[in-house]
Amino acid sequence: MRNPAELRADDPRTIGPYRLLALLGEGGQGTVYLGEDRSGTRVAVKTLHVRLAGDERARRLFLRESAVAREVEPYCTARVLAADVAGDRPYIVSEYVEGESLSDLVRRTGPRDHGSLERLAIGTAAALKGIHRAGIVHRDFKPSNVLLSTDGPRVIDFGIARALTATTTLSSGIVGTPAYMSPEQVAGGDIGPPSDVFSWAVTLTFAATGGPAFGTDGIPAVLHRVLHVDPDLSALPENRRDLLAACLAKAPERRPTMSEVLAELLGDAPARATAPPPGSVPPPGSVPPPGSVPPGSAPPYGPVPQAHGSVPPGQAPGPPPPPWPTAPPPEPGPTRPRLPEEAPDAPRPLGMGVFFAGTLLQVLVGVAMAVQAFRRAPELDALIAVQVLILVMGVAAALLLRLRAGGNR
Repeated sequence: MRNPAELRADDPRTIGPYRLLALLGEGGQGTVYLGEDRSGTRVAVKTLHVRLAGDERARRLFLRESAVAREVEPYCTARVLAADVAGDRPYIVSEYVEGESLSDLVRRTGPRDHGSLERLAIGTAAALKGIHRAGIVHRDFKPSNVLLSTDGPRVIDFGIARALTATTTLSSGIVGTPAYMSPEQVAGGDIGPPSDVFSWAVTLTFAATGGPAFGTDGIPAVLHRVLHVDPDLSALPENRRDLLAACLAKAPERRPTMSEVLAELLGDAPARATAPPPGSVPPPGSVPPPGSVPPGSAPPYGPVPQAHGSVPPGQAPGPPPPPWPTAPPPEPGPTRPRLPEEAPDAPRPLGMGVFFAGTLLQVLVGVAMAVQAFRRAPELDALIAVQVLILVMGVAAALLLRLRAGGNR
């Protein structure tokens, strides 16, 4: 909020149980004061310009809406503490947030850099998600309703606009700021959470560029662009253009919810399906057949990609896609008959010299064993003779087989 200013001569000094200390600001809806309760806690007290004298229905609606606003989660919002009617003028009391508004900060220092823009987007999206969860539509989300405190952005003035539209004074008017209105607000249609999504995207565009997305050259021209012209988002960070473009869709049903926006900002959104490159199809089993995707599993916003093989209504099927590309087999090289000299060599037999050397070694070992045994026991001479005879016969048989094998080669 702006720096507190002294109370003017015609400003009240008390409202209900609250003592007013200074003037914080004044706008189309009402006047905001810095006040304190009986315990000395500082609060923001907003008196609304609308009069409720004699309109008991509007008074009840205002109090009921204010009670709902007190149930909003306190994350990134200025909590609503109380609401009542003093005389014929309603007022609402909220947590006092010491900080500059987004509109004042951007005008003073220029557009926000990427890091501060991300923090602003996440904080305000979380605030609006909590507001919508409580069943409230802000209806007047704009840079002046975002305060930048030391602990992050805080959204203020929620839970007021609907009560204002129910009064006899404003029943035929439009609540909102033209440059930040949604198309359905401009057209007088039904207002729901998608309207806040649109206003949130316009506010983020202002923070990133320093100016309203739909210009400032007169209310009729601005409202025409809100209804019919897509804003230029080229100055926005590239990784956020698609998200903000979806939020700025003219049709409310095409915009993501604030829960989906926050998931996208935090990187928790489901991966979006992408089409395979031309001339290829996914491997078998990677794409479900048409009609098998369960409801709710489509991307959160934008067109739903079609599985390969599915044909949109009224369109003739095209030629079947080519098979999944694979590496071609290697080209066969030239062949020629194998020449005899190229045949693998067969193992060569051992030479005759090696064979006779081995045989002679066996004879000598046998004779040595026989002589040694005869010296120890002469009575074994007959046995030795038999052993030598067997050895000589074995050598002769081996030599005969070897000679026969050599003759057959």
